[in-house]
Amino acid sequence: MRPWRLLVVVLGCLLASGAAHSPSAPQGVKLRGLYRVGAIPYPSNDPYSPAKAKLGRLLFFEPLLSGAGNYSCASCHSPTLSWADGLGRAVGSTGKTLSLRAPTLLDVAWSPVLGWDGKFRDLEHVAFGPVTSPDNMNNTEAEVLRRLRAIPGYIEAFAAAFPGQEISRTRVEEALATFERTIVASDAPFDHWVRGDEAAISPAAKRGFDVFNGKAGCANCHSGPSFSDGSFQDIGSATGDDIGRARLFPNSNKLHYAFKVPTLRDVARRAPYMHDGSVPTLEAVINLYDKGGIDRPSRSELIYPLGLTLQEKADLVAFLQTLTGAPRSYDIPVLPR
Repeated sequence: MRPWRLLVVVLGCLLASGAAHSPSAPQGVKLRGLYRVGAIPYPSNDPYSPAKAKLGRLLFFEPLLSGAGNYSCASCHSPTLSWADGLGRAVGSTGKTLSLRAPTLLDVAWSPVLGWDGKFRDLEHVAFGPVTSPDNMNNTEAEVLRRLRAIPGYIEAFAAAFPGQEISRTRVEEALATFERTIVASDAPFDHWVRGDEAAISPAAKRGFDVFNGKAGCANCHSGPSFSDGSFQDIGSATGDDIGRARLFPNSNKLHYAFKVPTLRDVARRAPYMHDGSVPTLEAVINLYDKGGIDRPSRSELIYPLGLTLQEKADLVAFLQTLTGAPRSYDIPVLPR
């Protein structure tokens, strides 16, 4: 069992007994404190540097990465929309609607593999997927590098971030990944509560947290400070050729219709939901899970009819709303030209 998942289960048991709802329960407060997000995990082969993060920030907002010069990474991952796009399905630079929703980049540093189907093994291998997709940013690696090498400001920025190295695909990927790891969810009422402020969330939200960890079983997958264990699950909703991770592992029955468990950070601000934006509200998401989904061999053993009451559903919504942090202002960088 993953350490975060064990923590959530133990905490859920304490909360169900009522012990952790009281400021006089030091053990409960101590466990809640373990929900705090730790230091950003930068890999040893792509360590953090201010110059690299600065370059990555420029590249993230750079429309020249797209073939027509009209789309940047921020077009689908806007800081004003919780680092997503607010759409049911992403729209590429050519105007074509894509098959999947743009996932938020909040807390992406803690995600072990990326993409709804997990096709990207780490953050360093994501960027050129959308950049070179004809339906997305519709560019080529060679053209991206040609454009960057022709701009004096980028020559200087790459030299500062990667002294003595040429502008290359790998350097672009590393800079973008470094910046993207700095995209961390802002403090939410829940975070104040786990640090011991009993007034930070409502009694309904505290009851919802009990349901989340107990009867509803949400914490089986939505565990840890980012509320995702990084697994892939068939929740019994996708149909047809929308087979998720089975595109990569066609011989795995359990991975048919399995999609990445997303973070729940800022979840109340990120409707619509699911990998394809097919569920419009949090209430509808809870109803979907309550029904248990399509019964089939690939459906996760964690998915089954829950029998939630109307009060339990309302309390779950109240809890989920506590995971949304205060909006942050964000200055778009001046791009080199």
